[in-house]
Amino acid sequence: MSADRIFVGGRVLRLLGDSSPLRPQSLAIAARDGRIVALGEEGELRRTAPQAEVVNLDGRLVTPGLIDCHTHIIYGSHRADEAERRLAGETYQAIARGGGGILRTVASTAALDETQLLRAALPRVDALLAEGVTTLEIKSGYGLTLAPELTVLRAARAVATRRAVSVSTTYLGAHALPPDFPGGADAFIERLCSVDLPAVAASGLADAVDAYCEGIAFPPERLAPLLERARALGLPVKLHADQFSDLQGAALAARYGALSADHLEYADAAGIAALGRAGSVAVLLPGAYYFLRERHPPPVQALRAARVPMAIATDCNPGTSPLTSILAAMNLGAVLFDLTTAECLAGVTREAARALGLLADRGTLEVGKWCDMAVWNVESPAELVHALGARPLHQRIWRARSV
Repeated sequence: MSADRIFVGGRVLRLLGDSSPLRPQSLAIAARDGRIVALGEEGELRRTAPQAEVVNLDGRLVTPGLIDCHTHIIYGSHRADEAERRLAGETYQAIARGGGGILRTVASTAALDETQLLRAALPRVDALLAEGVTTLEIKSGYGLTLAPELTVLRAARAVATRRAVSVSTTYLGAHALPPDFPGGADAFIERLCSVDLPAVAASGLADAVDAYCEGIAFPPERLAPLLERARALGLPVKLHADQFSDLQGAALAARYGALSADHLEYADAAGIAALGRAGSVAVLLPGAYYFLRERHPPPVQALRAARVPMAIATDCNPGTSPLTSILAAMNLGAVLFDLTTAECLAGVTREAARALGLLADRGTLEVGKWCDMAVWNVESPAELVHALGARPLHQRIWRARSV
């Protein structure tokens, strides 16, 4: 074994998915070039790598670095006044149909250039990093047409040049229909398929393609050609599905082998079964459910029964989930959706990595994966889920470097 750094003295929660996932192990972890090369007994690892730097974690709990697998963190301005309107009784759908919601953020985002968007996003990113996040997904979708979408994607990529974090980018051109688009929704989707999506694929700025399947956005029959085109261009797909109604979005996601279907409050039994067969991840977004004061939770028991992996994410965005705490997302998942502690922790590590197609090199602590870890000042893993407002992170380790 060749290692340049060995972490010792930690109570390590590997989150491999075994029968006792919340039982920490007393393991040392050896890394080289940012990847784990060995896990085992401290003395043995020290003997086989006598020149390695040794980092003592002093008995603290160690988990894989946390992963926020669904965010819209690059945007122009907040929509706090819309929250006030919802509190007064207006629905999100009514506000959106009146020109608010996504379209309002599209306008405020267009007013900023790449540098300004990045500068505005970094405090939100920093809040997530302060809670142990080492991988972050960032969607576009507040540009809609090609040039501003590319600007948002470039700003998203730039986050990884300014902070020690891995960024996965998702192109969400089909987030809403631009106002007064000639030819309406059919022409817009055709434009995305024939012009915008190939340009995005050629740019190398997107790791996946997403779309919003909902009554206030696009129905399944319009999105199917877009998902098919994305797959043909070699880009994996994801889908905002069944958030406010059952439009068979889960089944659509499964049909195209989506990495994930996200929201799923109204997904039906057939759609859930299809996700299970496809191996797609259900990304649950309790922040949006909470801020919109929804009353119809996702069918967690049915997802369990169908053996659909479940991830949890913040859905950080300016309107429906202004949430920059992955720990709060876990707490909301437990309190509002009845997720177990084990499901919550797996949901922001192993299953979040699976939802991004990145499980091969992160999400669990195993030989060959990136040495991304979070070190916590807690006695029990349950403390990470069942407290709200706590700040238990001791140290964030990204690619074997303390950051």
